[in-house]
Amino acid sequence: MKRTINIWKSIDWLTISLYLILIILGWINIYAAVYDEKHTSIFDLSQRYGKQMIWIIAAFIIALIIFLLDSNFFPFFTWPIYGIMLIFLISVFIFGKEINGQKAWFELGSFKLQPSEFMKFATNMALAKFLSSYNFKIHNFKNLLITGGIFLLPCGLILLQNDTGSALVYLAFVFMLYREGLTPYVLFFVLMIIILFLAALLADKLLILVVLLAISIIIFFLLNPKIKFIAIGTGIFLLAFVTFYGVNTVLTYKYSLYYVFFASLFISTIIIIILVNIKHIAFASMIMIFLVSAVTFTFAVNYIFTEVLEIHQQNRINELLGIRSDPLGTGYNVNQSKIAIGSGGFYGKGFLQGTQTKYNFVPEQSTDFIFCTVGEEHGFTGTITVISLFTLLLLRLIFLAERQRLVFSRIYGYGVASILFFHIVVNIGMTIGLAPVIGIPLPFFSYGGSSLWSFTILLFIFLNLDSHRYEKLV
Repeated sequence: MKRTINIWKSIDWLTISLYLILIILGWINIYAAVYDEKHTSIFDLSQRYGKQMIWIIAAFIIALIIFLLDSNFFPFFTWPIYGIMLIFLISVFIFGKEINGQKAWFELGSFKLQPSEFMKFATNMALAKFLSSYNFKIHNFKNLLITGGIFLLPCGLILLQNDTGSALVYLAFVFMLYREGLTPYVLFFVLMIIILFLAALLADKLLILVVLLAISIIIFFLLNPKIKFIAIGTGIFLLAFVTFYGVNTVLTYKYSLYYVFFASLFISTIIIIILVNIKHIAFASMIMIFLVSAVTFTFAVNYIFTEVLEIHQQNRINELLGIRSDPLGTGYNVNQSKIAIGSGGFYGKGFLQGTQTKYNFVPEQSTDFIFCTVGEEHGFTGTITVISLFTLLLLRLIFLAERQRLVFSRIYGYGVASILFFHIVVNIGMTIGLAPVIGIPLPFFSYGGSSLWSFTILLFIFLNLDSHRYEKLV
């Protein structure tokens, strides 16, 4: 059953006001970041701030068109839109323009379009459509596979474009899945992966193996408090270790102690799993599988880090973790950004008075590092104001999502909040050295048509759905 209402009265004008304030502040800061004394007009189309004005006007037109569409348009055409965006994402491999080692752009004259940006709203719609389908249960294994495939497919394609930053953004959809009932054990699993990843890069590999083995023994003892089981398991491992160590020494293979330890653990685990299944010892197989999986992961991290990641990606991670310091090389962007933000003090140096930005000490200062312009020229008060505006926007989106009557609209709303949250936290984290430099824009702030338009579409589809929430009586 439907009822007709005036959607212009039901539009959430608070969210639109926050959107407009952020866009205008972004435009002004782009002007300050790349200010040219020979082109003082903010409307000068030969400069980035003039071009940004064009992108902003176009974004307003896009927002208006979205509001003129019926709210049923989005769930009805979800899969065709998702398919079309995937085709664009694949087409960039054939017709795309390579920029800074990334083949992720279509070049249309002087304008460049990045399909991965527009894939975000399409993926969000696809997830909302699938998760809101009749009798959907998130813990069903088949449903989990399809759900993961919906956002991991574009993530993988973007990785092949060598655009790691944009690909990682799609992992933000995991936040939305928790609202829909995803078990918190997945979060614990992800946390364990992060800890093991950091440990594999920062700690001695043999020490990691010993610690993991000790943790497994403790857990096993808590679940099966019988010394004889631990003694049997320890005996099997020691026998395997002595055997492999002896073979390695006698035949002079010269493998390190780490590989001897790893091989011993792997073989002894297989033997122990066979024995515990015969004896029906509770949770033993699960613990041993966890142990081997964790050890294998730490081994894989080192291999991927040294053999798969590009040199500049390795250097950025090393710089972030403090493994290596290169303030004039890999760490130059972040170092100059922190200097710029720190030099702003409490009130800032004043509009157009930023020396770090004016003299181009900070690279990408109108795009990825736009936040440092805020810090330098407007100080702590400016940065806390911008962060507060973003926080208000995120909280408002969560509030709007919770008041939706349709599951599709609620899920889509949480997806919008998740994407924006990831962009905001990581981008600001990059500028102050708390997150790796992965090259993603600050929503509504950074220079560029693709990002501004994609964020506008992402947000205003949700505002359209919200404005029609009373049309369906459920």
